[in-house]
Amino acid sequence: MTSVREATLDVLRQCGMHRIFANPGSTEVAFLADLPDDLEFVLALHEGSVVGMATGHAIATGRPAFVNLHTTAGLGNAVGALATARVNRAPLVVVVGQQDRRHLALEPFLAGHLDGLAGPYPVWVNQPVLAQDVPAAVRRAWHEAVQHRGPAIVVVPMDDWSALIDPALGLAAPRTVRRAGWAPGPAVDEVTSLLDDAANPVVVVGAGADEDRTWDALVSLVERLGAPVWQEAFGARAGFPQDHPHFAGHLPAGRSRLRSVLAGHDVALVVGTGAFRQYPYEPGPLTPDALTVAVVSADPDELHHSRADLAVLADPATLCAAVADRITPRPAGEAVAAVRPERVDPPAPGERMRARHVFAALAERLPRNVVLVEETPSTRPELHRLLPARQPRGFVSAAMGGLGFGLPAAAGLRLGDPTRPVVAVLGDGSSLYGIQGLWSAARYGCGALFVVLSNGRYAVMDRLADRVGGKAPWPAFEDVSVHGLASALGCPARRVTDHPDLVAILDEVVPTLADRTEPLLLDVPVRTEQGFEP
Repeated sequence: MTSVREATLDVLRQCGMHRIFANPGSTEVAFLADLPDDLEFVLALHEGSVVGMATGHAIATGRPAFVNLHTTAGLGNAVGALATARVNRAPLVVVVGQQDRRHLALEPFLAGHLDGLAGPYPVWVNQPVLAQDVPAAVRRAWHEAVQHRGPAIVVVPMDDWSALIDPALGLAAPRTVRRAGWAPGPAVDEVTSLLDDAANPVVVVGAGADEDRTWDALVSLVERLGAPVWQEAFGARAGFPQDHPHFAGHLPAGRSRLRSVLAGHDVALVVGTGAFRQYPYEPGPLTPDALTVAVVSADPDELHHSRADLAVLADPATLCAAVADRITPRPAGEAVAAVRPERVDPPAPGERMRARHVFAALAERLPRNVVLVEETPSTRPELHRLLPARQPRGFVSAAMGGLGFGLPAAAGLRLGDPTRPVVAVLGDGSSLYGIQGLWSAARYGCGALFVVLSNGRYAVMDRLADRVGGKAPWPAFEDVSVHGLASALGCPARRVTDHPDLVAILDEVVPTLADRTEPLLLDVPVRTEQGFEP
């Protein structure tokens, strides 16, 4: 274990910020006292001069300069100079002191409302949620300052500096960022060399790779590399053809299972997402110790919060195509044994259908170019296994996880591109958050198929309550008629209570999906599943 202060000083060294421009205040003493000899303290007698000197230093060196400011008074005195730094395109990393975190709620003397004090002039402002997040925030501030050419601010309560941190856990920010843009450059050589030198590489894809050019580039790269491909956990869109022989599945959303999946790999190339998305918190390292992580994305935010050794800001299609052209092909026999959709037997006569029966019936009938919209949290893993995305935009879900997106989004997707059939698979609880969208779908001729899996409850919430050992206080809502609501909103709807009926309706409707202008909702009662593995 080491202190947050020592870990932050190491970040300063790694980023080449060996001078600290400051006018000291009491909220910064714990950071500044006993400064190591390899870091130089540069005093100015007013915060405007502090920032002015640092601005000149950044312009002269072309690199971010480090600034330390006192709480409200110091930051307030520096605002004019920070505005000048922004307009001068001078990158600065600015750490602002704050009162002790342990009694901030009481508004003690010298506590500051600092987030908006400098107005719109900082390129990024952050007060880490935990003291242990401070070193990563300072490293991210460095990347933000470089990316946006201006001052990036990190607010640090004074007691954070003495908190302990486990350096083995790594930082939630990349060590190195390269900016390649739309033209291949030196970053291509770095990524190519990393993959060529890898004994057992793996590729992870995300929503930012969901377009034709990137799919083509990734397929070429992966086939030459001979590596398995995993989809990010809870990805809102598919980043790779999920029926390809190299597709291995969807990454788990918890750290222990993630480490298990990535164990044995020495290099992970992450494309179109951050490294790595999670859902439930688990202690311990994010990835195996021996894994080198490189991230490629056109979104700087995805890069800056990734725990990565190398991050490349680039158009994923352009960079991956260039890497595919340069990489040394590996023997064809090293392809992964990919997970294939399992066979699902129909329910026995009189047995209530399960979600997997519906998914299997859809899988046998939906065309390759279908746009599948998902909002069924309790059965999403089964949907992924049985209904792989086979073309770009073949899978769409809510990136933020909130309910109510799927139903209206499906109508909009069909309205925006009437050349592709659209099928939305929704839980009944999910559908009720956006049910009024059916009126618009009917009114504007959005011929989407809405398949609602009805169990009359928030099944995933019931399971989460069971997991924490408590009794769910919310009731079931089995008396709500989704098909009745659909009809009232002008959308044709059918109640489908048995498997033969479902198959017959799908055989009737699916062949017409490409030409439909009238939406249809199928209300399908399903058995509530047990267990939940995000």
